[in-house]
Amino acid sequence: MITNPNVKVNLGLNVLRKREDGFHDLETLFVPYFGIHDTLEIITGDDYSRTSAALFAKYGDRLPSSQGSLKPEGVFGVETEESLSPKIVQGISEDGKLMITIAREEGVDWNPLDDLCAKAYMMLAADFELPSVKIFLEKTSPVGAGLGGGSADAAFALKMLDELCSLGLSEQQLALYASRLGSDCAFFIWNRPMIGRGRGEILTEFPLDCLDAYDIQVISPAGISVSTAEAYGGIVPQVPEVPLTEALNRPVEQWDGILVNDFETTVFVKHPELAAIKKSLYDSGAVYASMSGSGSALFALYRK
Repeated sequence: MITNPNVKVNLGLNVLRKREDGFHDLETLFVPYFGIHDTLEIITGDDYSRTSAALFAKYGDRLPSSQGSLKPEGVFGVETEESLSPKIVQGISEDGKLMITIAREEGVDWNPLDDLCAKAYMMLAADFELPSVKIFLEKTSPVGAGLGGGSADAAFALKMLDELCSLGLSEQQLALYASRLGSDCAFFIWNRPMIGRGRGEILTEFPLDCLDAYDIQVISPAGISVSTAEAYGGIVPQVPEVPLTEALNRPVEQWDGILVNDFETTVFVKHPELAAIKKSLYDSGAVYASMSGSGSALFALYRK
């Protein structure tokens, strides 16, 4: 089974208050964006893979043996001259039931067994008798850009495993599993405009027909990655003067200045080039522009 996990953008992102558990209460509108996506294949047993040959041809024609590898046991990768990180890596779980292969042009600098797709399988395997699977992920969505690509991969993996293994889980059950993997993972189970509250996992459908009149352009500046910890550094939680849903119900032309992403106040200080990009989007005729999530990607709405 092959799918194309898409990313998302955030229309407004308010950091309301800090919670006793150390997290923050947020309020945002998640909107799916299909112009950027990964490619995810999951097969069971010895089924034929339709993507693996192309991945190895594109990113490396072989994986080295584990002997002498500096990577964790069961993790192999193809090193390249262009990147300090391997462009393709493979991990095999201790019980041998999961093999995951991840390929990325900019290099894969994380353990594939720690990838959210692998964690999705292991989480379901703790509750269900799952067959052995092979996961192939071509990562083309930006990493650390606030677009939720990793969360999308995990949510799609959950849905694919549910179908492949005939688990019969409802969307609500899948969303509960997804919320254990990440704050915005549950959104991708539904994958339509939804208000996210709490850590982002409490979701309410919010149709936004006004966006039909606009094109969305997403820009992810190369070489800039913003961690969640970096984005939260120095942020001051506050309730906005104009509530999120009230701002969203106003004409799009009025969103600038009232529909805000609170993370811009901290991220733009550390990365002023992102503020300059946002200004350039408005200069190019955008009706509304904002950073997505905790950055570094930005997006703009242009009237069609």
